[in-house]
Amino acid sequence: MSTTHTAVLGAGVIGASWTSLFLAAGYSVAVYDPSADCEKTVRDYIASAWPTLEKLGLTDNANPDALNFFSTPVEAVQGAAFIQESVPERLPVKHELFALIEKHLQEDCVIASSASGLTLSQMQVGWDNPNRFVLGHPFNPPHLIPLVEVMGNEKTDNSAVVSAEQFYQSIGKITIRVNKERPGHVANRLQAAVWREALHLVKEGVASVEDVDKAMWAGPGLRWAAMGPNMLFHLGAGPGGMSEFCQRYTDSFNTWWDDLGTPRLDEAGAALLVSGVNDEAGDASTDELSQQRDALIVAMLEAMLPIRKRNDS
Repeated sequence: MSTTHTAVLGAGVIGASWTSLFLAAGYSVAVYDPSADCEKTVRDYIASAWPTLEKLGLTDNANPDALNFFSTPVEAVQGAAFIQESVPERLPVKHELFALIEKHLQEDCVIASSASGLTLSQMQVGWDNPNRFVLGHPFNPPHLIPLVEVMGNEKTDNSAVVSAEQFYQSIGKITIRVNKERPGHVANRLQAAVWREALHLVKEGVASVEDVDKAMWAGPGLRWAAMGPNMLFHLGAGPGGMSEFCQRYTDSFNTWWDDLGTPRLDEAGAALLVSGVNDEAGDASTDELSQQRDALIVAMLEAMLPIRKRNDS
């Protein structure tokens, strides 16, 4: 990037998390959000996220005071080389924002959308020229979970996609390239598939909500934190690798796939999940559970990231 100045448009949970990470990486950040208490909310979020960022070694170049808030998006984007858009996922809201800022963007800046439920082509309609607009979908919270899904299409300048990937990688993110547009992109579709079967198992009385969760975190979830399902199955048959695994387990997997459920998240299913999660949570509040989750994720990242960095070098 030719400048160290960034902007964040939309300062809810996702935008505040991005702001924390950009500051930790040494960038100045201009923030826009129409909320009256935006500045307090964002500063409180940064204060909460900062110890985690320090623990993960992501604050070596930090400039936590390089933060400004603006009452209009036009002011916020002035001079920004990278802009992360995280406004509510309603197309009219996004299209209105894009129309406001398009004529005020720095030449060759990149603007990336955090959208998870909208597609790139749907959002591009809001631009006269969307060539510098890319998908940059994180996993919540962005300052903690490394993944960012990056996508451009035939209307996108490839240099914008490459610049987005390089920027994210420079602040400690792990990027994947989405080559073909699908609702939910990649990671959300994977977790949706797992959750669908989790709901099916509960509705069929195969296991409780708590035991389904336990089966995941104490079983495949541990392995998936280390490697993806394809590589793990490659290792699952020994020296023969994926070829041997497919020969050995084709019939089993086809039988399991044929038996997977296709439930809908209806009122009855939601009630089962709510009741089961409440039983699983016990007396713990959502804040207490969130702290437990984040502590476990940080511990895994501290163990995992140095190994991945050595492997990548």
